[in-house]
Amino acid sequence: MEKLINQFEFGLFFWQVLIFVGLIFLLKKFAWKPILDAVNDREQGIKDALLSAENARKEMENLQADNQRILNEARAERDAMLKEAREMKEKLIADSKNEAQAQGQKMIEQAKAAIESEKNAAMAELKSQVSTLSLSIAEKLLKEELSNKESQTKLVEKMLGDVKLN
Repeated sequence: MEKLINQFEFGLFFWQVLIFVGLIFLLKKFAWKPILDAVNDREQGIKDALLSAENARKEMENLQADNQRILNEARAERDAMLKEAREMKEKLIADSKNEAQAQGQKMIEQAKAAIESEKNAAMAELKSQVSTLSLSIAEKLLKEELSNKESQTKLVEKMLGDVKLN
């Protein structure tokens, strides 16, 4: 270090200081300003990007909240629709059962009426056949009874006797 102090020259020092100041001046004029501007622009860009990311995050949270709300509304609406559909199904089933029972009862009544009508018709037919058969038998008997004179006389006397008794 002593060697440096012993070899000190004022002229060399002056030129070195002048070159150093000139270099600083040139750097300030041409290099520092663009470098500082670039650093400031970069810093501002980073701040804007962070702000934009924060805004995007908030917007994403809002969208997620909206999506969740819409999803909950859709679920509630689906549940309401399913409940309504179940109620309609149960009502339709009950109405169908009631209608089927009414139709069944009506068919039973019609069948009973038809059976009664057929029974009455059969009874009338039976009575008609019985009366026809009875008349036929009576006719044959009367022909046989009336074929001889003696039995005719007995029959007339018997009928006259019946009339008097009544």
